[in-house]
Amino acid sequence: MPRVACRVLSAIVLSGAAMHAAAAQRPDRAALAARVDTLARAAIANEKIPGLSIAVVRGTDTIVMRGWGFADLEHQVPAGPETVYRIGSITKQFTALSILQLAEQGKLSLDDSLQRFVPGFPTPGRRVTIRHLLTHTSGIPSYTSIGYAWRSKMRLDMPHDSLLALVRDRAPDFAPGERFLYDNTGYYLLGMVIEAVSGQSYAQYLAQHVFGPLKLTSTSYCDTRPVIAHRAQGYQTDSSGTAVNADFISMTQPFAAGSLCSTVQDLVTWQRALAGDRLLRAGGYVTMSTPGRLNNGSATGYGFGLGVNDVSGHRHIGHSGGINGFSSMLSGYPDDSLIIVVLANNDGANPGRVAQRIARAAFGIAEPAVRDLPVTAAERARFAGTYRLSDELSLKVFTQGDSLMAQATGQGAWKLLSQGGGVFLAGFDPDVRIVFEMGGERASALTWYQGAPRRAPRIQ
Repeated sequence: MPRVACRVLSAIVLSGAAMHAAAAQRPDRAALAARVDTLARAAIANEKIPGLSIAVVRGTDTIVMRGWGFADLEHQVPAGPETVYRIGSITKQFTALSILQLAEQGKLSLDDSLQRFVPGFPTPGRRVTIRHLLTHTSGIPSYTSIGYAWRSKMRLDMPHDSLLALVRDRAPDFAPGERFLYDNTGYYLLGMVIEAVSGQSYAQYLAQHVFGPLKLTSTSYCDTRPVIAHRAQGYQTDSSGTAVNADFISMTQPFAAGSLCSTVQDLVTWQRALAGDRLLRAGGYVTMSTPGRLNNGSATGYGFGLGVNDVSGHRHIGHSGGINGFSSMLSGYPDDSLIIVVLANNDGANPGRVAQRIARAAFGIAEPAVRDLPVTAAERARFAGTYRLSDELSLKVFTQGDSLMAQATGQGAWKLLSQGGGVFLAGFDPDVRIVFEMGGERASALTWYQGAPRRAPRIQ
């Protein structure tokens, strides 16, 4: 589940082009564990994270499985490998696997229309399929991207029809299959498909068909009412840099898009089972991790609940998550037999960045150099403008002296660092990438990579 973070967008999926760097000697086990400890302590200090749990497993060797800081600040409960965090959008791969299980049983087809299972949701003149929902290519507006219309109701327990009413009468973002746009409504609807086909609630289905068979004893639908052993408290950082309790969200709302809790221990087990097709027929993981394709044949970089990219030349399959009070990253490097899990109890944290730096350390690759190439006046004029990221969030790009700057709605300005070819890094965080899309003499849109790619058309 995405939230508007202290900078522009919360992370959803680790994504973006690989940045190749000069290879260094791969560290031994002890050196890698020490590097992870350094990165974890730096993240807690720099990102004001109360607690952090990390697992790093290579093959059958558990290199790191521990916590730093506090799972509960008020009671000074240390974070550990058993600490239970909300995992936000990592939930989506559990939802996707459940859909594939039902497809293998012949109870649905990925090319079935949504209307077959959720006839009350309108898609006038459009045929939205299960595959479109899985790959974020349906064009159905995401309820978490409609601003105050959703945030004002975030605390309420809402039945399916009430939540879907927030977007059911909105115009589609695009025709099915035309574009990729990260969409929590799509995965919410997939949860409804699971319920309609199985005759069970989403939580019951996962408990019986996923958690139970894999013995994921610390993974559950993360309702607020039950007592959950070792549950972490969620925090935000206020304007003074102080940790405060996170804004409340009813856990009826994230549903199949982001409702689960888990631990680093359970997520390592889950990742191994997923990659080993323990709950699907042979080839199921390949199906899930194959990028979808748009109507024009171009690949999206996203499979079924899994982002697909590479990190410094190493194939990466994973997903991140953000929900009130929590941030998460689950990374798998199948060609390297490497699993990295980073869970934090602050929704402004960047566990994807921590996980990526751990991966580079594991591969013996130095951090990539950040360039700041000069930008000509003509180039600045082509890129300058205002771009719409969501209903209530725009990014203004403008010239200041010889620099190209950017400023999101209600936030401070920062420099765009040119990498050449219309590709820029954010001055406040070089892991954030902005790619401009040219349409004639001026850029017609940009794509923001801080997690899932988010395309922002020019509006001014």
